[in-house]
Amino acid sequence: MSAFALELNRITVTFHSADNPGQRYTAVADSTLRIRAGEFVSVVGPTGCGKSTLLNIGAGLMQASSGQVRVFGQDLQGINRRAGYMFQTEALMPWRSAIDNVMVGLQYRGVPDGEARAQAQAWLERVGLSGFGDRYPHQLSGGMRKRTALAQVLALDPDIILMDEPFSALDIQTRQLMENEVLDLWAARKKAVLFITHDLDEAIAMSDRVVVLSAGPATRPIGEFEIDLPRPRDVAEVRTQPRFVELHTQIWAVLRDEVLKGYAQQLKKAA
Repeated sequence: MSAFALELNRITVTFHSADNPGQRYTAVADSTLRIRAGEFVSVVGPTGCGKSTLLNIGAGLMQASSGQVRVFGQDLQGINRRAGYMFQTEALMPWRSAIDNVMVGLQYRGVPDGEARAQAQAWLERVGLSGFGDRYPHQLSGGMRKRTALAQVLALDPDIILMDEPFSALDIQTRQLMENEVLDLWAARKKAVLFITHDLDEAIAMSDRVVVLSAGPATRPIGEFEIDLPRPRDVAEVRTQPRFVELHTQIWAVLRDEVLKGYAQQLKKAA
């Protein structure tokens, strides 16, 4: 078996304008990103640089213009069925209760309803929602909805977990609780994780490795940093460690100029 759970090899993504077919925009250019089995990798970069595009390529939701996607050594054809995807906004069905939302993926896979419900209840208990299975999304707090969405993904027992800024809308206290819960669950199963975030502190606190993307267009990886902080980690406490500060300084030195470039491009578009 390949040492890599997910490989994005020399990926280029070019979009054609709907209004002017001759006009093209290259979002990602010749980018390579590899995640080992059991590794937690975060990707950071300026707003609009193509982070989510790479995630969608890895999920099989989008096809690259050129390049190769491999999953555990096999070329990806269509949807990546060995991956679970936790979106920035919850993909919860408002007409289904929390437990029904968690069990829906299992039902689609043909798991009998009784077994699917039992598995869903077990996952709700693991994310601290054992007494909330009958609640609907509008009856849950933002943190509870995120926990439900997390249980929905993990119930499928994916080998790869793709996360697109899943905690960005939460307050800082709830966010840190969710980050620690994800780390605890990850440590128990050691799945490969590709985590997209704008928050450099979050990336360092959670990851084995942080990859920095350049500002778009034609984004590409420009820095890669091994995070050698000891595990297990508490995301709040680890921020006080001198090594955390050193890593933050090193990564920010690479990221800062790209953030400024991205900000300047946004101002130019708005003018």
